[in-house]
Amino acid sequence: MGQMEKQSNEGEQFVVDSIQSLVPVSKLSLLKDVNFIFNTRFAFGSTFFDGNHTISKYNVDQFRFEIKGRIHKQVRFRFRDRYTRTPEVGNLDNVNRSIDLAFITIDLTHNTNLAVGKLVADFGGWEFDMNPINILAYNDIVGNSDNFLVGGEISHAFKDQLNSLSFQILNSRTNTFEEQYGVTAPPNIKASEYPLAFVANWRGSFFNKKIETTYSYSFFSEAKGIGMNYIALGNKFKTKNFNLYYDFQYSQEGLDRRKIVSNIINSQYQYAAENAVYLGHWVRAGYLIKPKINLLLTLMTTSFYWKDNPDPNGKSKLAASYGIIPTIEYLPFKRFNMKFYVGYVARNYNYTSYAETAFGVKDYTTALLSFGVIAPILLL
Repeated sequence: MGQMEKQSNEGEQFVVDSIQSLVPVSKLSLLKDVNFIFNTRFAFGSTFFDGNHTISKYNVDQFRFEIKGRIHKQVRFRFRDRYTRTPEVGNLDNVNRSIDLAFITIDLTHNTNLAVGKLVADFGGWEFDMNPINILAYNDIVGNSDNFLVGGEISHAFKDQLNSLSFQILNSRTNTFEEQYGVTAPPNIKASEYPLAFVANWRGSFFNKKIETTYSYSFFSEAKGIGMNYIALGNKFKTKNFNLYYDFQYSQEGLDRRKIVSNIINSQYQYAAENAVYLGHWVRAGYLIKPKINLLLTLMTTSFYWKDNPDPNGKSKLAASYGIIPTIEYLPFKRFNMKFYVGYVARNYNYTSYAETAFGVKDYTTALLSFGVIAPILLL
């Protein structure tokens, strides 16, 4: 045996011994049902504003460490921490905002589950349902949402296992009303004593799983007597080498939760907009032209409205955004989900003539040319 090989084997034995010394032998069997995953996207990107190059640099776009598994025949857990977000503790839920998920799931029956902890809000739509490492840029509605909230969920899959329903009661946000709105809170509006969100989701599957849906309705208690209604309808069509997604998104916000409308009008109005409406569409098509080459095209648009505009001559529609993301993926390995990609994210924010005149805003464009690698790295 060569010296190099001997040292290598000794090192492996040291690792095994170390693990066994930290974890009792009686507990090692638990690890067979536990997965450790690094959800990653590393890239070199060039950004542009109004057609002018701003910077080119390497970036860790996504790095989310995840542990999930079964610790009892009826109990599962999942934890995911995002290392690309500032770990600020939410002063409503008392947990770092960098933590996406931290919950346990109890199997009440074969088809019915109860989950408690920090959950992913079960909004409909496939854009939000995908692993974030596969989304180069989100549409404005999803990208400006609180998507991970503390609360509870009960879900039930029907006997055919093709349809399921879930119901959640969650905190409506991670921060208190005062922290969320601060001095922009309208003086006539008070914080709710029950800042809760109610989310219902239906998932369906048809024609041998060629068509799948994920539809949801959510109500958020944002302040006393003021709420947010959010509808997301996700549709998916899939064949062997082709898939097509379409999401419809509608958010009616008694108090502008996403703050996009408020930022448009803030030159004239110091408070958060009341009765803001967001209407979005998201389409994504993917075609595997060869076993190792996948083509993607994403189209998205969102329209922004201020229904309570006090200007008697004003318009409710203030702006619309448009985005296009063509992407080429190269999958070099058969049994390892790693993808090299090149993608271009082009976005245009177009304001109405009324918004330009009344609030002094102007159209602009942004772009990102990105080369990188995407991989959910399974360690155990």
